[in-house]
Amino acid sequence: MQQIVNFIFKNSILLLFLLLLGISLTLTIQSHSYHKSMTISSANAISGYTFQQVYNAEKYLDLRKENEKLANENARLKKLLFNTPDSTSTPIAALPTAIGNFDVIPSKVIGNSYSKHKNYITLNSGTNDGVKPDMGVVSNFGVVGIIENVSPNYATAISVLNLKFKLAAKIKKSGHYGFLVWDAKNAGYTQLIDVPKLAAVAKGDTIVTGGRSDIFPENIPVGTVEQIFTDNRTNYYTLNVRLFNDMTNLGHVYVIGNEDRNEIIQLEAETGNE
Repeated sequence: MQQIVNFIFKNSILLLFLLLLGISLTLTIQSHSYHKSMTISSANAISGYTFQQVYNAEKYLDLRKENEKLANENARLKKLLFNTPDSTSTPIAALPTAIGNFDVIPSKVIGNSYSKHKNYITLNSGTNDGVKPDMGVVSNFGVVGIIENVSPNYATAISVLNLKFKLAAKIKKSGHYGFLVWDAKNAGYTQLIDVPKLAAVAKGDTIVTGGRSDIFPENIPVGTVEQIFTDNRTNYYTLNVRLFNDMTNLGHVYVIGNEDRNEIIQLEAETGNE
C-alpha cells in the first residue's frame, strides 16, 4: 500500500495531466458530432479487429480437430468405395472391385525417408487402432507403401521407394499386368516391369493396382507412364512410371486392411499342399 502511495506522490504531476487530458478529450468528443462519430468508428474498427484475431486464433486451435474429423470422414468414404461393386470393369455387376472385405484406418505420417535405397514411413497408428503387418497404405493420390512392423501406438511401412517393395499393378486402359518396383534412382518415379510386349501402352497411360493382391483393392492410382523401354532379348516392356504421390511430402494417409486376407492365405496354402 505504501508503494502505491509513493508512486502516486512521485508521479502526481503526470497523473494530473493525464486526468485533465482525458476530461478535455471527453468534453470535446461529447460537444462535437464529428469527433464523436470518428471516435465510435475507431472504436468499432479496433474491437472488430480484436474479435477477428480472437476468432482466427480459435479457428487455428480447432484446426487439428477439424482435420481429424475430415480424415475420419474420408476413411469412411474410402471404405465404401473400396467395397463397392464396379459394374464397369466386368459384365457381372455383382463382382467387387477387389478380392476381400476392406477396412480403412486414418493415420498420419510422422516420419518419412526417401533418399536411401530402403526407405520407410512411420505412422502414428498402431495395434490399438487396428493396424497390423501387411496392410496397405494409401493417400488421396494413390499407393504409399505396406505396413511392416507395428507397436501399440505406431507403425512402420515399407515405402514405394524401397528396393524390397513389389506389387502387382496394371495398365488401366488395357488391363495388362506387371510388377511395380523401384530402381532407387529417383524419388518421383517407380518402374512397372515384366509388361508383355503385346500390351498396348503409350506415354501418359495410367497405372493402377491390379486387384491380384490381397493387400490393396483394385484400381488404386499409382502414376502415369513417362517412358517405355524395350528389351529385345525378352518379350517384356519396362515402364518408367511418374508417381501421383509426392513421396517427399506425405501427411494424412489411410491404412487398408483386408478382413478376408487370412482366409484367402489359408485357402491358397491348403490348395498348394494338395
